[in-house]
Amino acid sequence: MTAVMLTTMIVCFALTISVAVSIGLASIFGIQATNAHMLISVKEMFNAINKFPLAAIPFFILAGNLMETGGISRRLVEFAKSIVGGVQGGLPMTCVLTCMIFAAVSGSSVATTFAVGAILIPALIKHGYPTSYAAALQATSAELGVIIPPSIPLILYGVSAEVSIGELFIAGVGPGILISLALMAFVYVYCKIKGWGKNDGDGRLGFFKATWQAGWALLMPVIILGGIYGGIFTPTEAAAVAVFYALIVGVVIYREIKLPTLVLVLRKSVISSAVIMFIIANAGLFAFLITRAGVPDAIGRWLEAVLQSPTLFLLGVNAALFFIGMFIETSAAIIVLAPILAPVAMHFGIDPVHFGLVMVVNLALGMITPPFGVNLFAACTVAKISLDRIIPHLLPFVLVILACLMVITYFPAISLTLRDLVYSK
Repeated sequence: MTAVMLTTMIVCFALTISVAVSIGLASIFGIQATNAHMLISVKEMFNAINKFPLAAIPFFILAGNLMETGGISRRLVEFAKSIVGGVQGGLPMTCVLTCMIFAAVSGSSVATTFAVGAILIPALIKHGYPTSYAAALQATSAELGVIIPPSIPLILYGVSAEVSIGELFIAGVGPGILISLALMAFVYVYCKIKGWGKNDGDGRLGFFKATWQAGWALLMPVIILGGIYGGIFTPTEAAAVAVFYALIVGVVIYREIKLPTLVLVLRKSVISSAVIMFIIANAGLFAFLITRAGVPDAIGRWLEAVLQSPTLFLLGVNAALFFIGMFIETSAAIIVLAPILAPVAMHFGIDPVHFGLVMVVNLALGMITPPFGVNLFAACTVAKISLDRIIPHLLPFVLVILACLMVITYFPAISLTLRDLVYSK
């Protein structure tokens, strides 16, 4: 069965069939190879999505789209620009900082790419930055959408590996801040070297005026994250609160969301949610079948025999995940691999929360690496350029994220210190 499933999946990938369909077809052929009843597929696909924490995904997607349409993202850009926009290279730094703040509500890197990129990519181009650089910067910065809590991939890892989603969220703060600071430092130095961005401060609002205008927008992540960590509501309930808050702010306070616009936002959110849920359902069936075939246990024993220390295990897993992330969608990779790798990591004495952050940060790189980087496609769509043009500017950003990944991997305190402080009380 395993050979049939893997062969089918590889053939489907070679034929450029979508990841979700490829996994689903591989699972169906695997069932046929064992002469099992096809009702297994329906049952396991339903079980894969019949989990309460997954309800947060469509809500966070809708919240991100409401923020984009309701003027929240534009005000967050002005706020971020008031903080870092006054220096040379301040506009690229604004892009990173805005994505960091926006990520604290949206949970999605693609939503962050469209919402922030629609404002900042044209602004960067207007200030003399190459279009390809602007698109590469936006695609990379939006990766923070899946690292800074709340995060859809962290929810998926928590469900798949049976780890506390609340602990994963609080553990994501440290890595998110590290990557944000590293990116801002890099773009500042890079712009100094290139001589870009000497007039980035033009049109910048004062800090207090920008803060006043963005007050309702800035209150949103405070309510969401404060509610989660304060024990007022669960991450899933927080997603519903985010939607309600974004809707009230966009319709009643900022008055930028009208009924026809709201219909389009709902339609866009439904389609995005359906795509992710379809991937989860197919990946859940695939994971069930390979677990039933004993693949996770076999891989676990092999890894224990070959990689005989936590250091080597983490290095080997990072190398494998980086390659896998280039070809398989992040959500599908997490659902399939987390149940396999998390128990092995725990055998080596690695905290499952720390390992979850390593997995998510690594697989998030797949969103900005060809050939299937979803953030790249989104940024190229906004910038109206072809994918090949942004590769030269993209490589330095990938190296920065890789360096941060190594620090996060081998210094678990970056992820776990805040978690231990919050959950030890």
